[in-house]
Amino acid sequence: MKKKIIALLTVVLMTVSLAACGGKGNAAAGAADGKTWIIATDTAFKPFEYRDDNDNFVGIDMDILAAIAEDQGFKYDLQILGWDASIAACQAGQADGMIAGASITDERKESGWIFSDGYYDANQCMAVANDSGITGFGDLSGKSVAVKTGTMSAEYAESLAGQYNFTVTYFEDSPTMYQAVVGGQVAGVFDDTPIMAANIKDGNLPMTLLPETGNDPAAYGFAVFNKDNQKLIDMFNAGLKNIKANGKYDEILKKYLG
Repeated sequence: MKKKIIALLTVVLMTVSLAACGGKGNAAAGAADGKTWIIATDTAFKPFEYRDDNDNFVGIDMDILAAIAEDQGFKYDLQILGWDASIAACQAGQADGMIAGASITDERKESGWIFSDGYYDANQCMAVANDSGITGFGDLSGKSVAVKTGTMSAEYAESLAGQYNFTVTYFEDSPTMYQAVVGGQVAGVFDDTPIMAANIKDGNLPMTLLPETGNDPAAYGFAVFNKDNQKLIDMFNAGLKNIKANGKYDEILKKYLG
């Protein structure tokens, strides 16, 4: 009888122990091999990744990645490369994944991007200088607009260029685009709406987001480019689910977006 009781208690204790692990099951698997994952990101995409006044690299993406890594128990080495360079590094096998406000699209999936679950919904719109006199796409005929190379905002502007008779000028980062608008080198800029809103507000830029110029929103996703890194996607998804459940995700958004 004592042996049966001991056996039963052992089973119960094992069950409780497994239950206590909860969402950390994937963390143990992900951290077991001691691998340090190389994660690439953009250089300036406020409020998702940027340098603060103390030269610390911060942002929504940075905090979400850190929270998920802590939840799932994996280590990572962050490489601040820029948008194009991050994609190239992942495609060349020099980085394992990237987080840089990358919109999840069918076109990117078809070209080899492997996305996590979406972690933030955003759309793109157009902004102009306050004194430009431009009120919509119809005022762009014969003018040029700024976009960041290889982004959803670039695709959005390109899709409208023929209809409204404007040209597209390409830049490597958002801050340079905004200065081109303020300086009058281009008539307007297409970029992700929350990015422009944050930069205009925090930088006190003399620019305005134009109403009724936005497209349909799409989710941002963490991405890898190699099926061998599927485990990293699985851990990101599991950790994202956990930080949403425990309130950490909402804390991060509130910290940067209010």
